Amino acid sequence: MTGPFTSTDAIRSAFSAAMSAMYRAEVPAYGTLMELVASVNVEALDADPALRDALTETDTLDRISEERHGAIRLGTPAELAMMRRVFAVMGMFPVGYYDLSTAGVPVHSTAFRPVGDAALKKNPFRVFTSLLRLDLIGDEALRSEAEATLARRAIFTPEAIALTEKAERQGGLDAADAERFIAAVLETFRWHDRANVSADMYHRLHDAHRLVADVVSFRGPHINHLTPRTLDIDLVQARMPDHGIAPKAVIEGPPTRKCPILLRQTSFKALEEPVSFLGPDGNWQEGSHTARFGEIEQRGIALTPRGRALYDELLNASRAVVRPAADGSNAREYGAALAEAFVPFPDSWAEIRSAGLGYFTYSLTEKGRKTRAPATASVDTLIEAGLVRFDPIVYEDFLPVSAAGIFQSNLGDDAAHEFVANPNQQRFERDLGAKVLDEFDDYAAIEAASVAAARAALGVARAA
Repeated sequence: MTGPFTSTDAIRSAFSAAMSAMYRAEVPAYGTLMELVASVNVEALDADPALRDALTETDTLDRISEERHGAIRLGTPAELAMMRRVFAVMGMFPVGYYDLSTAGVPVHSTAFRPVGDAALKKNPFRVFTSLLRLDLIGDEALRSEAEATLARRAIFTPEAIALTEKAERQGGLDAADAERFIAAVLETFRWHDRANVSADMYHRLHDAHRLVADVVSFRGPHINHLTPRTLDIDLVQARMPDHGIAPKAVIEGPPTRKCPILLRQTSFKALEEPVSFLGPDGNWQEGSHTARFGEIEQRGIALTPRGRALYDELLNASRAVVRPAADGSNAREYGAALAEAFVPFPDSWAEIRSAGLGYFTYSLTEKGRKTRAPATASVDTLIEAGLVRFDPIVYEDFLPVSAAGIFQSNLGDDAAHEFVANPNQQRFERDLGAKVLDEFDDYAAIEAASVAAARAALGVARAA
């Protein structure tokens, strides 16, 4: 007899914790990074009581320390389609389409994550999932060999597939099956140090693009980074060297601001790790591979289409003045150009809201909880009367330019290639077996639901 189903939120939380423990054991520097981020977050909250109060008021304080995003790279459409089904058991769905070919990385991607305010507050675990674009590799013979290699591997265990099918068939998993599911799926993300290819083929793949070698050469899509969220990425960046970690030269994303927007990311260089290749004599030969790294993120407000258009315009303006060099030699100049370019973007929550640049949630103040407002009152009037407060909605997604910058930094300074821009969302969705969700729709729905809830609590029937 099947017992009560475990919630998808609980499965997601347990999987995220298991993934973090596994990665910490595999990459000790990740543990050091976690300790650094935790100490910086405590300092940030102690130094800014208003921030602590806002996070507490919006029921988002506890999620900061548990928050993670990971990244994997898949090789075939079948792997992508099955991964979608696996993540659905955890309450994670594909949001957004990202084409990285324009930045010299032969993949296109989506982010699997929870959708809606309630699920995000439970656990906002995300996995940035990329599908290799072998069609962008010019060497036809190598492309055929790579396709054949990928076709021979099975990245999911039979138990992971069976439990996914069981969850789909019966609408969920009980506690015992959920525990087995987590353990089985974790194997897909585990590091394997024995390659699927010979040393010669690995080097040919590597010469075509380092990321191609990483995807094709191994038994599975080992998690290549796991990212904690910090409240002060500049402080983490400054302190990483004191902890024996060399950060990348430039923080990706917008400049430092009083009111953070979208996403800022930094990382440390990928590790060179020992691997083995099967030689022609049947013996294993020692080699090395560079893929896994550490990353930190600071998340700001989700921007509306108008806000995102302004962000893209200002970022492009800064890069027209100075483009960040891969070796970090012009990091100071780039930082100055970025800060100057973003002066036109408002830097107070009130200005961002009034200009329609960001998404906010609306809730009752203490005064509002004791007051009944007239049905004709507008949201602005309720705010001015001190009955309703507004708080920024956290950006849960990713930025293509930033993602490419992180990829390139950790694949090596010579890893960038020039590909003809070739976005193909229709093909990606066909391979995925579903449409990707529009991130703007999700944020707009969260905002609208909060307005409706605040109005209902106040007795306000509709907007003026």
